[in-house]
Amino acid sequence: MKQFNADMHFHGLYSGGVSKFMKLDVIAEQARLKGLDVIASSDILHKGWFEHAKKEIIEDGNGLFKHRKHDTFIILQTEVECDDRFHHLVYFPDFACAENLKEKWKGKAVFDSWGCGRPRVRMSAEKIAEEVFDAGGLVGPAHAFTPYFSPYAHFDSVKKAYGQMGKKISFIELGLSADTFFADQIKENHGYTFLSNSDSHSPWPVRIGREFNRIKMKEPSFKEFKQAMERKGESRVEMNIGMDPREGKYHCSACNQCFERHSMKEAEENNWRCLNCGGIVKKGVRARIEELADCEEGQHPEHRAEYLHTIPLAEIIAIALNVKGVNTQKVQCAWRDFVDRFDSEINVLVDVPFQEMREVNQEIAEKVNAFRQGWVLYKPGGGGEYGVPIICSSKEETEKKRNELGQELECKSCNAGQKRLKEF
Repeated sequence: MKQFNADMHFHGLYSGGVSKFMKLDVIAEQARLKGLDVIASSDILHKGWFEHAKKEIIEDGNGLFKHRKHDTFIILQTEVECDDRFHHLVYFPDFACAENLKEKWKGKAVFDSWGCGRPRVRMSAEKIAEEVFDAGGLVGPAHAFTPYFSPYAHFDSVKKAYGQMGKKISFIELGLSADTFFADQIKENHGYTFLSNSDSHSPWPVRIGREFNRIKMKEPSFKEFKQAMERKGESRVEMNIGMDPREGKYHCSACNQCFERHSMKEAEENNWRCLNCGGIVKKGVRARIEELADCEEGQHPEHRAEYLHTIPLAEIIAIALNVKGVNTQKVQCAWRDFVDRFDSEINVLVDVPFQEMREVNQEIAEKVNAFRQGWVLYKPGGGGEYGVPIICSSKEETEKKRNELGQELECKSCNAGQKRLKEF
């Protein structure tokens, strides 16, 4: 049995809002620099992407698929939307399975919602799951807690969302605005394997692998991946690595126009309208989980993998060098120095000893170490705006900064009690 770093959710060229470089050769190349061993194929049900994937992916025997040029293993995947208005991750054992299901859904799958690559299938979640399982695939909810297009946006239970098929669902994807500590506050979720994936629309390492999984498998095949999701045999998800939920753009309840954060009490008192600008306040992941919580935080099932919070290396470098933007030459050159020295970004973030990092760049090494020590605060995200990490230099500085920032670190308005523009 081996450990594999796996990011199992992407989108390709035919989805909306996706980088023009989101092609499998670029994704596979950048995945190696990130430190990913296994990636998802992206939108395998789309005709154009299916043809692209057939040219780029080869079968390496025994059901293993890898990129033609790069030593990156690939599992066939897509994301679909159902009539119940939430999204599903679907995985396939081979091209024939994907093609057969695509043919079966002919006339039911509409490739015009949210860009062409992510179809809306005119069926219920229960029926989609039934047909995926019958075809030999694997299915579960994507970004399960987000306020748009997730089961918890429309249902109080994943099992209820899938009807009779609920008992066959083995995994849920957490999404960027939740983690193990939040998700396990709902008792039903103790029965699921958790996945943490990037849902990336860009191939560059600041996005790809920003969330990933360490999975123990004999080999990186669909069969072993399915066993890991179902926790059969020795295959397991051994670690979820992802963003702190406060950095997610739907963590707090917040206005979807000006992004001002609101507590549940503030939002309910004002009928979910923002007093600052009049926009709609969207209920955040934190508030939704608190509504449904029936377990204390910190209660986890025995099988639950460790969750490790992370920040993309380029973001840490930009903070260390006091540079705005991760795509500047200064940040990218420093990022490449570390990756060339230590083989991958994941090695730098998780595994390389501090003293070895110092030999490359003292300032950056200290920020990576500070992050590992947990000396990080967040101005939380909400309403569609990402949160902002603040990396301090010591435990003492962290506490001082926490006191200085006060309500800026909370999921409530920083202007509570003050008159807003609309009140004058």
